[in-house]
Amino acid sequence: MPPESPVLQLFQRVLRLLVWLNLLFAVAVVAAFGALLVAPERFMALLGSRDPSVALIAGMRLLAVIGVASVPLAHIVLTRLLAIVATVRDGDPFVAENAARLRRMAWALLGLEAMHLVAIAVAVRVSDASNKLDWSFSFTGWLAVLLLFVLAEVFAHGSRL
Repeated sequence: MPPESPVLQLFQRVLRLLVWLNLLFAVAVVAAFGALLVAPERFMALLGSRDPSVALIAGMRLLAVIGVASVPLAHIVLTRLLAIVATVRDGDPFVAENAARLRRMAWALLGLEAMHLVAIAVAVRVSDASNKLDWSFSFTGWLAVLLLFVLAEVFAHGSRL
């Protein structure tokens, strides 16, 4: 077994923290969704929205559902990356399991990016002059999806050598 790398230890700690923060995010979004069901106008006022439309409230509910749906996909990415870091720590990263992990991460990230597009569509649809939902598009996530699929093939090839 190779000596323990301080960088790998840091990566493991950060990834474990991110797993817990992802779960905390799920709890927060479920709570927000509940507030949007029980007292939507009051919750929207807390967010700084005055006189929210029915469409805006419905859009915010849909965004909350998308947020909750993203949690398992983010969990897949984080836990698979944590498992890959463990194989690096053990000195044998080019194993077939890591190729499969990278492929699952790529599919999960693809799902997250697709959800992001849906969230953008919702934001554009329900925004109005007095209640503007900000959104942005980036090619970075899509590039990461391609990168993960390519790395999965690299690791699959490396594991066969």
